[in-house]
Amino acid sequence: MAEEQRCQIPRVQLGSEGLEVSKFGFGCTGLTGICNEAPVPEELGISIIKYAFDKGITFFDTSDVCGPHTNEVLIGKALKQLPRDKVQLASKFGVVKFEPNQVVVNGTPEYARSCCEASLKRLGVDYIDLYYLHRIDTSVPIEDTMEELKKLVKEGKIKYVGLSEASPDTIRRAHAVHPITAIQMEWSLWTREIEEEIIPLCRELGIGIVPYSPLGRGFFGGKAVVESLPANSFQVSNPRFQGDNLEKNKILYGKVEKLAEKHGCTSAQLALAWILNQADNVVPIPGTTKTKNLDANIGSLSVQLTREDIKEISDMIPVNAAAGDRVSDSLIRCSWKFANTPPKHGKTPF
Repeated sequence: MAEEQRCQIPRVQLGSEGLEVSKFGFGCTGLTGICNEAPVPEELGISIIKYAFDKGITFFDTSDVCGPHTNEVLIGKALKQLPRDKVQLASKFGVVKFEPNQVVVNGTPEYARSCCEASLKRLGVDYIDLYYLHRIDTSVPIEDTMEELKKLVKEGKIKYVGLSEASPDTIRRAHAVHPITAIQMEWSLWTREIEEEIIPLCRELGIGIVPYSPLGRGFFGGKAVVESLPANSFQVSNPRFQGDNLEKNKILYGKVEKLAEKHGCTSAQLALAWILNQADNVVPIPGTTKTKNLDANIGSLSVQLTREDIKEISDMIPVNAAAGDRVSDSLIRCSWKFANTPPKHGKTPF
């Protein structure tokens, strides 16, 4: 296993506006329970965040919908025990709630402002470093949302703007109003569709990439996940973890596990090393509730991969190799593939 003790987490720049973060981020949402998973005790959650910071992770990711609201409250309590100027804090707005068959999204300027001000209070901070539109409201021109976010930047309430699950057209139009610093997308060994158009677009525009679920929603985290799922876990409702799909996907896991042995690391470390090596401005945000997993994740920085290694891993699990959709239908419907917004004032933007 690659050892975290030898790792010093490098600093990288996200986007072209000057935001510097640790090359590894920490996704905080699991600490307060999301998608039916149980939250950890508050003291433990705070201690994990502090532990991550002590290891060199300074980029922490949350959202107002997680809990809802309780995740931001937890992060706020942890931040009181950390130097604020050394932490890069990311939060999100736009998802109002998750209903059984749909995700309710709101991207109006008024909602953006009210969410930002409420998040600042819950987090107990004067500003949020990176503020994302969590999902795209397809009833509101993206220019309207961005104009309000631009005002929040001018007021000092947020420093940088991000988008999550945005389509190429929406990214271009948003970036024309105010520079987008980062795009947060699902990206992992078995979720690679964004490589075809979105990754090249972000490179063209100088936008950083923040992959969420870089371990395939835990699939590449270890054999236990592949062999047996907790009844209350999010994975149970995920098409890739069901029936024949799971049996087919186990073959992919086996390939990764075998190659990881060759590199002297775990399957999780190989999967993370693969994404870390995509570009300097790619900053994954795996989450965990266990410090041993955090240490193991950091250890992926020690995994040395050549260009040939990266190609070998990429060829082993090609784009669209996974069996089943990456998430349920209701989440697919609010994903980047369906995230174009109406033209501003009824005119085409270009």
